[in-house]
Amino acid sequence: MDIFEKLKKLSAEINGGTGTKPEFIIAGLGNPGIQYENTRHNAGFLAISALEKRYDFTVSSHKFKALTGNAVIGGKSCLVMKPETYMNLSGDAVEEARSFYKIPVENIIVIFDDISLEPGQMRIRRKGSAGGHNGIKSIIAQCATEDFPRIKIGVGKKPRPDYNLADWVLSRFSEDDLKKLEEVNDKVCDAVQLMVQGKISEAMNKFN
Repeated sequence: MDIFEKLKKLSAEINGGTGTKPEFIIAGLGNPGIQYENTRHNAGFLAISALEKRYDFTVSSHKFKALTGNAVIGGKSCLVMKPETYMNLSGDAVEEARSFYKIPVENIIVIFDDISLEPGQMRIRRKGSAGGHNGIKSIIAQCATEDFPRIKIGVGKKPRPDYNLADWVLSRFSEDDLKKLEEVNDKVCDAVQLMVQGKISEAMNKFN
């Protein structure tokens, strides 16, 4: 391998294996490990799985304290990630990738669970506070701004007021709710494509 081939290989590795520097980060939030699969708090991970199927790529490389994959969505080069830091430290992974690729925060799309929405519902926001969500709280702290777009996926409210919130978000979806989630994740895929194309208003009008 001559020096030019070595430099080309190094450039491809730096640019996520595609040879093109990512323009966007798409981060689905959740907790790693079999014990957390299909739990409400892992709605963001489930949305990433839907993106993998739709756009034919895999999130399997260990980088930036996350599982990552590279995809072209809506004509844009995207780094897609599932932080492996556990929910409360999601910002560590997102900021490490953002800083490495010098990606502006407005080009970070975060997908996560929301207990204020019922399963089958979604909401898109340009920016905003954490709203009590620890993953978003961590990203805001590490990136030092609230100004990143996000997609909230409904996981349903606690069944009764005295129910422990942590127990609820770490509980598994019912089969019926999983079907609703599959349907809403189709819309999430559509929304992500519009958002990376700069059509966030159109996405909000269509899916909110």
